[in-house]
Amino acid sequence: MPGKSAKSPRQPLLGAPLDALDPYLPDNGNLGYRISRYDLDLEYKVSPNRLSGVATLTATSFVALRKFTLDLASPLSVSRVTVNDKRARYSHRNRKLTITPDAPVPPGGAMTIVIRYAGSPRPIRGAWGEVGWEELTEGALCANQPNGAASWFPCDDHPSAKAPYRISITTDSPYYALANGVLESKRTRAAQTTWVYQQIEPMPTYLASIQIGPYVKKSLASKPIPVDAILPQRLVPNLDVDFGRQLEMIDVFVEMFGPYPFPRYTVVVTDDDLDIPIEAQSFSTFGANHCDGSQRAERLVAHELAHQWFGNSVTLARWRDIWLHEGFACYAEWLWSQRSGGKSAAEWARHYYDKLAANPVRATLTDPGPRHMFDDWVYKRGALTLHALRLTIGDGNFFALLKRWTDKYRYGSATTEDFIALSANYSTTSLTALWDDWLFSAPLPAFPGPS
Repeated sequence: MPGKSAKSPRQPLLGAPLDALDPYLPDNGNLGYRISRYDLDLEYKVSPNRLSGVATLTATSFVALRKFTLDLASPLSVSRVTVNDKRARYSHRNRKLTITPDAPVPPGGAMTIVIRYAGSPRPIRGAWGEVGWEELTEGALCANQPNGAASWFPCDDHPSAKAPYRISITTDSPYYALANGVLESKRTRAAQTTWVYQQIEPMPTYLASIQIGPYVKKSLASKPIPVDAILPQRLVPNLDVDFGRQLEMIDVFVEMFGPYPFPRYTVVVTDDDLDIPIEAQSFSTFGANHCDGSQRAERLVAHELAHQWFGNSVTLARWRDIWLHEGFACYAEWLWSQRSGGKSAAEWARHYYDKLAANPVRATLTDPGPRHMFDDWVYKRGALTLHALRLTIGDGNFFALLKRWTDKYRYGSATTEDFIALSANYSTTSLTALWDDWLFSAPLPAFPGPS
């Protein structure tokens, strides 16, 4: 299995081929080294959709390396690669950049890999539709989950491969550019502006993101953490309606889940409609249809905010455990509904239990299969599993467990087995039957609570 923390070198998953990191995405991720930092210097021209970049990757080998690979989509052409300041041979095919250093890298050897590349980025097609870099009517966004990061930068594209980032993006001056982390500097020269962001908390590649558009910035709060919104001027009047309770949400989730894990939080609203919101580390992206003055998207506002704890700070170590992200964020919706005067978590549990019962599935929550890992039943059954656990161990133990979970695995990677092991410390009775019923068996168990 992958390591339990961001510092552990990754090994192939048990039962997986030796050349695969994760059987759900066997073509993604790379073995033999660990990237400890990404420095991305990017220039993007909006109108022609032209991206050029220099990626500097700081890495350490943990086996002898005569050559190694990175994930990079085919529309991006590489013009030069160096390893430790020496030109390196490379080939680029089938979304893999294979690099042969001037001399073999010994185990424990430090590598500074510099890759110069350019092209017209486009989304990567797969079982989940198109993911990665996406053009908007005026601007661009990144929606990487689960394997779209390679559409715009060379990377080790696996969720347990977490590292700090520095992202510099230069684009036409009328546009606002946002990336993960904290804005370090902004410099305008002639018709272009360079925005430099530092994301010091380790981040998986699928959560790295850039958003570019004709946006204005509105500050929503400065304490205890800065909260901002970036959106088209025409949508500002709707912001207080659709996102008006977001600051209260943050307070509630801090109370339930523990300290907010990043230095700031930003909401982006694009000028285009989006089918679903998009999570990224330290910010979330919504479509204009989610900011229409109706407040109908409030559950999604809660869901994406909750991902900052469950998914962005504590990240799954393998894709089959996606319920650790989506089940937790879905349950956060129900908790917020109850706290804000809407339906209780128990009422939502009953509502979605009946829906699941009417449409049974044959897969287990801990192994839904790669094509179905983002199906709605995974979200809802994951939330029901947490509700069943809460009723079994009691509110005090349940919320203490969630705070310990977000603290113990803060900025790290974790598995279902890790959550099971931690939960045992908060129960006076064995939870084996509960896990067998809800996680490891396909049939839907009896409803957790009064009928």
